[in-house]
Amino acid sequence: QVQLVESGGGSVQAGGSLRLSCVASGRIFRSLLMNWYRQTPGKQRELVATITGSGNTNYADSVKGRFTISRDNAKNTVYLQMNSLKPEDTAVYYCNTPWIGYDFWGQGTQVTVSS
Repeated sequence: QVQLVESGGGSVQAGGSLRLSCVASGRIFRSLLMNWYRQTPGKQRELVATITGSGNTNYADSVKGRFTISRDNAKNTVYLQMNSLKPEDTAVYYCNTPWIGYDFWGQGTQVTVSS
């Protein structure tokens, strides 16, 4: 079992920045692939960024150059630094890890970007 707890969401004006954090339980964190997803009402969850256990990263085209995913294995934490935010980034952001055939999710954190 992996428990994920997100924090760091909030409201910001366009062009601003936010940093999301996701703390994971367990001693296996350093080997976990970690994802950030986001979801707006009526739409499917969108994969935003991925980081492997070895630190390789991948991003959705819509956030490349603006968002950075990172991890601190000593703190069991994955981060999403979001810069140059746009109103279309408004969503609930979820931390996720696929492990032993299951998808584990956090509770989500709301990000609202006003124009």
